[in-house]
Amino acid sequence: MDTNTKTGRRDARPKDVVLAAVRGLVLAVAMLPVSVLCFTLALVSVALVPIGVGIVTTPWILGGLRDFADVRRRLAAEWCGVRIPSAYRPMPPDANPWARTFGMLRDPQTWRDVLWLPVDMTAGFVTALLPAVLLFYPLEGFAIAAGLWRAFPDGYWYGFVPVTGQASALGAGALALVLLFFAHFFTPRLLQAHFHLTRAVLASPQGELAERVRVLTETRRDAVDTSAAELRRIERDLHDGAQARLVAMGMDLGTIEMLLDKDPEQARQLLAQARKSSADALAELRDLVRGIHPPVLAERGLGDAVRALALRLPVATEVTVELPGRAEAPVESAAYFAVSEVLTNAVKHSGADRIWVDLHHSDGMLRVTVTDNGKGGAVIGAGSGLTGVERRLGTFDGVLAVSSPAGGPTMVTMELPCALS
Repeated sequence: MDTNTKTGRRDARPKDVVLAAVRGLVLAVAMLPVSVLCFTLALVSVALVPIGVGIVTTPWILGGLRDFADVRRRLAAEWCGVRIPSAYRPMPPDANPWARTFGMLRDPQTWRDVLWLPVDMTAGFVTALLPAVLLFYPLEGFAIAAGLWRAFPDGYWYGFVPVTGQASALGAGALALVLLFFAHFFTPRLLQAHFHLTRAVLASPQGELAERVRVLTETRRDAVDTSAAELRRIERDLHDGAQARLVAMGMDLGTIEMLLDKDPEQARQLLAQARKSSADALAELRDLVRGIHPPVLAERGLGDAVRALALRLPVATEVTVELPGRAEAPVESAAYFAVSEVLTNAVKHSGADRIWVDLHHSDGMLRVTVTDNGKGGAVIGAGSGLTGVERRLGTFDGVLAVSSPAGGPTMVTMELPCALS
């Protein structure tokens, strides 16, 4: 989603204006019947609870209402960037109809959903329809100015302009032009106002706090799992690599001691082998340390560390850095390893022959974009390396977005809230 569409800023593009109007029209026309149906069924079903019928129907109807509300939450986030957290109480999957009915009825979020429906049918309908009216109503004014007024011999009102001849028809066209001018600035904002109204009714006062607690719980669990996996990797690399070489080198040195007097030539060969083993062990230890925390990252910062990382790739990689300072060490480390994982995925799976990396900081966010000209098709999901990147960033309240249509290109955007020093 374009930033202009989400924020409704004054520099909205014509495409954003049209898109906001069409989306508002869809919300007004398609969602109104669903809101009326859900509200009617919910009231009837709850009213039938005392006679027993509602015990069976209420869980299904309120469940459908929850799904409908969740659709609006998702549209609010995708279309305008308005997050509306849900705070439904968990329901045991094996609960009987009686427990499910009264469990839902005791849930405050259920009553917020029910209260939202009449608001959505009235004020919500108007705020959703306004963007479409503001953009499409001027088309009628232009048609009137072009001669459509002749089809109404008894006169015609366009807005507050009575159209009785060509002069007044041109006045209607002027009014349409003014409306179109305002549509350019206010159509995306009106759609956003619709979703802000939805959030005002649907969102729980404690919803954001509950969502924050849930996210922190998940990220803490992910951080613990990641740390444990990293520790196991280090132990495995030490055991299978440097430790094995050092043990072999110790055995060679013992053999050399015995051969110094008996077979000096053989001892010299073993000394050369021990020297090579020590060099290999040292290289493996350096690689291991680089995998834990690269020295260049600690000494020169994220920008130079990513440049050094790009130089080791087999694919031509261009790195652009606009960082006026340095973030905290944990944030830099998370960003570095996230970029490393994304670049590794691009080299292995994208088939790209060129990669671009952009790092910059604005509005309190560190933003990293990795773009390749490969075949596309990258997704965040089970078994994908991007899932691990998302978890790593989530530990610091960071987010990951992937745009990868079939045929490419692939753009991976990472954001981390931080301040630079």
